[in-house]
Amino acid sequence: MENQSFVTEFILLGLSQTPDVEKIVVFVFLLLYLVTLLGNLVIILTIANTPSLLGSPMYFFLCFLSFFDACISSVVIPKVIAGSIYVKNTISFEGCMIQLFAVHFFGGSEMLVLTFMAFDRYIAICKPLHYVTIMNRKLCILLVSVAWGGGFLHSLIQVLFMVQLPFCGPNVIDHFICDLYPLLKLACIDTHKLGLMVITNSGLICSISFVLLLMSYGVILNSLRKYNAESRHKALSTCGSHITVVILFFVPCIFEYARPPTTFSFDKTVEIFYTILIPMLNPFIYTFRNTEVKSAMRKLWTRPTLSVVK
Repeated sequence: MENQSFVTEFILLGLSQTPDVEKIVVFVFLLLYLVTLLGNLVIILTIANTPSLLGSPMYFFLCFLSFFDACISSVVIPKVIAGSIYVKNTISFEGCMIQLFAVHFFGGSEMLVLTFMAFDRYIAICKPLHYVTIMNRKLCILLVSVAWGGGFLHSLIQVLFMVQLPFCGPNVIDHFICDLYPLLKLACIDTHKLGLMVITNSGLICSISFVLLLMSYGVILNSLRKYNAESRHKALSTCGSHITVVILFFVPCIFEYARPPTTFSFDKTVEIFYTILIPMLNPFIYTFRNTEVKSAMRKLWTRPTLSVVK
């Protein structure tokens, strides 16, 4: 049998088949989407228009993190909303592969950016005298390029394997997006080896990155003991925000992909968490205790008002 798909479209069951629930889904997810776009756009514009922040490696990476968050939400939420409005929620085979590629591309890039942000904090706290020399603009641009390239390679590998699978039977996906395990479940061949590939390419990478990040923050926290109380409090504030984001991002990712290739009823909830809720929460987490960002926001967004008054 040739690896050729006979399925031209998939039916996404979405979050619910109850009309009343779907109306609530439309309202709630539209609100979440608007808040996500607004929050991340404010972060991007604030950093881009504040030279002191844009010149800082940490905020340079944060700008790209916000961009990836906005992109992931734009790939997922509009389709969820559209699927709750229309009676039959379908997606073409090509559209399914594009969505699969986009989610893993932006997700993989974000994972690498989070790793580089931890590296930046490690250099800033553990090697402060060499920070400016090491974390120069050239290196920051290189690391962001690696994040884009790594996300692209990670996603390309997933899609190249999936696009060759024969889908000749059922075309109903019990999910709200096209993802790896629900698609493997519909393939007409034994996908055990491909399931192991998913664990290696997604789950194992997530798990190793998460462990390395925790180890790096263990070293950072140990190094903070030699700082005075004020410096320690400032460093802990910044690191605390990043650790929170790392845990919220990596734990669901590990749960979703670093396990045997099977689907569970609560997979939708886990996927909602890290593709919809986390991109919305990240701007608030990074600005809640960050006086530098909040001060830059006030200056930026009150500037036009002051100009008009004058």
